[in-house]
Amino acid sequence: MKNHDDRTIRMPRRRFMKYLGALGAAAATGSFAQSARRKPNIIFILADDLGYGDIGCFGQKHIKTPELDRMCAEGVKLTSHYAGSTVCAPSRYTLLTGHHIGRAATVGQNQELPAGAQTVGTVLQSAGYRTACIGKWGLGEKTGLPNQQGFHHFFGYVDQTRAHWYYPDYLWRNGEKIDLKDNPKTHAHYSHDLFTHEALEFIRNSKHQPFFLYLAYTIPHAEVQVPEDSQEPYIKALGDPERPPITEPYALKGYNKPRYPRAARAGMISRMDRDIGRLRALLAELNLDKDTLVIFTSDNGACNAGGQDIQFFKSNGDWRGAKRSLYEGGIRVPTLACWPGTIPAGAASDFPSIFYDWLPTFAELAGAELKRPSDGISLVPTLRGQPQQRKDHEILFWDYGEGGATSRWSAVRKGKWKLVVDRQDAPDKPELYDLSTDLAEQKNLAGQNPQVTAELLAIMK
Repeated sequence: MKNHDDRTIRMPRRRFMKYLGALGAAAATGSFAQSARRKPNIIFILADDLGYGDIGCFGQKHIKTPELDRMCAEGVKLTSHYAGSTVCAPSRYTLLTGHHIGRAATVGQNQELPAGAQTVGTVLQSAGYRTACIGKWGLGEKTGLPNQQGFHHFFGYVDQTRAHWYYPDYLWRNGEKIDLKDNPKTHAHYSHDLFTHEALEFIRNSKHQPFFLYLAYTIPHAEVQVPEDSQEPYIKALGDPERPPITEPYALKGYNKPRYPRAARAGMISRMDRDIGRLRALLAELNLDKDTLVIFTSDNGACNAGGQDIQFFKSNGDWRGAKRSLYEGGIRVPTLACWPGTIPAGAASDFPSIFYDWLPTFAELAGAELKRPSDGISLVPTLRGQPQQRKDHEILFWDYGEGGATSRWSAVRKGKWKLVVDRQDAPDKPELYDLSTDLAEQKNLAGQNPQVTAELLAIMK
C-alpha cells in the first residue's frame, strides 16, 4: 500500500488479512455500500393549524407558496396523510411517540410526556444523531421537557398557550429563559424569524454528523400577525376590508384584531414558505441536500381563531370540518417529502398514513432499533416510490375531547371506510362514510352497512 507521496505503508500480514476479510464480508452483506454513505439527515417541518388547501400544490389560489410548490415538484406529495389528532398537543404526542392517541394519558391539550418515554428524539439519539427541537413544544414542563425527551438542543415555546403570540416576552433555550420583553416589535423579535435563524445555525453546526431537526413552526396559528413586508403584497390583491387599528384584545383570548386579516394570514404562510426555501438552499450550499430527507406537514386542520378567514381561502379544501373535528377537514393535512436522488421527483401517493408512522420510518432510515413497538409502520417504501402493503396498516384511529368540550369524538378508518362517533352526546348514532366515493363525508351509510358499522365500533371500543 502507498500513501499520497508514494512512501510505502507497511501493514502486518495478520492485520492485512483481517482487513481483506472485513471488506469481503461487507461486500457480501451489502453493509459496505451502506456504511459508505452517511445516515440521512432528517428535517421535519410542522406548520400549526395549516389546512389541507392552504398551499399552492394542494389547491390554494390566493396564497403564494413557490418554495413548497417546488418541493412538491421535486419530491412526493402524500395526499392521504393524517395528523394524529385534531388539536395541537395530542397530535404532537402521536408524532413523537409513534403511538395513537388512545395510549396517551389524555386526549386533550394537557399532555405531559412521562419520564423514560421512547420518542423520535431518543430513538435517533441512540443511532448517533444530533437532535434539535426548534419552535413550539407543548408536551409538558416537568418530565416532558424536550431536553429530557431526546433533544440535545431546544429553542422556542415550552408552553403551547404562549405560542399563540408572535412577539413573546421570552423564549426558552435549553432550560434558560431568554428575555425579549424589552425588544421592539421588529423582525428581530418576531418569533418565527428567530426560529428560522436558529434552525439555519443548527444545520451549519451539525453538517459533519447525521442530524434530526424537528422544526415546529407556529404559523399560521392563533394571533394573525406578521411583519409588514410579508403582508403588504396581499392587501390590495385580496380585497381585504380595512379595519381600524384596534388594540383592545378579543374577550378572554388577548389577541389583537388584525387590521387586514386576510393579508396577514396570507403573509404569514408566504413568510414560512420563503424560509423553508432558505433552509433548503442552505442544504444545497453545504452539499447536504442529497443526504437530507425534508418533510413538511401540519398538526391539524385550519380554524378561524384570531380573526382568520379560512372560508375565503378554502383552507381545508373540499373536506368537511375543521380543527377540533374528526371529519377530514380537521385531520387530513398537506404533506410533502423531498430527498433528491432517493425520492422520485413529481411523485404522489394516496396510501393512507398518519403521524405515528414517522417514528418507525425514521428508525428504519437511521438503522435504529425500537425498544418498544410502535402503532405505526415504516413509510420508507412510499418515500422510495414503491408499493406499500395496506394489510400492514388497516386501522387508523383518533379520539378527541378536552376540558369544556361538550362532546367526545372518536373515529376509525379501515380501508375505504371511516366511522365517526360522538360518544358522549350521540353514541347510538354512528356515522359511516365510504371515502372512495364520498371524501366530503356527506352521506352516512351506517344504516345500509350494519356489519361494517358493527366491526368498526368493536375496533373503536
